[in-house]
Amino acid sequence: GKPEHFARWYYENGIDELLYMDVVASLYGRNSLLEIISKTAREIFVPLTGGGGLRTVEDIKTVLRAGADKVSLNTAAIKNPELIEEAAWRFGSSTVVISIEAIKQRDGGYLAYTNNGRDHAGKDVFEWAVEVAERGAGEIILTSVDREGTGLGYDIELTRKVAQSVPIPVIACGGAGTPDDVAEAVQ
Repeated sequence: GKPEHFARWYYENGIDELLYMDVVASLYGRNSLLEIISKTAREIFVPLTGGGGLRTVEDIKTVLRAGADKVSLNTAAIKNPELIEEAAWRFGSSTVVISIEAIKQRDGGYLAYTNNGRDHAGKDVFEWAVEVAERGAGEIILTSVDREGTGLGYDIELTRKVAQSVPIPVIACGGAGTPDDVAEAVQ
């Protein structure tokens, strides 16, 4: 179906925020969410975040002009961490959300990835989370790539450690199967 129709349904059923993410946009060199964001912004009235394929301040500006309230960055922020600072300075920290795709390693540590968990970013998740907060990000979307789509619940260890490491909100992503999973992550 059309994303804006799902957005309308979610809105009518009580959501308080919506995120559109093209998780492989950087991999394929595209930025294709403008039309979806624009249509959705005319139909629903909750904060809207758009992410995927945003590489420059101009890209961010374009998505915000299309109707997004926030932008989510991953690959571009990893390649150019100064983009976080520049975007926060130009548009405000509350506008800049950093997406961190985490994969647990055999030694128990977590590494950050890009392109929907395809490419290692060369960064420890916890160190990266602290850095993005220090650079001015207003939120972190933390995805456990290992749990994504499993319905087995969030990676609570990962979520807790990142949330305790930074002074900004952390949004858990990847693994929810029941409302109890959501409650556990929040608690």
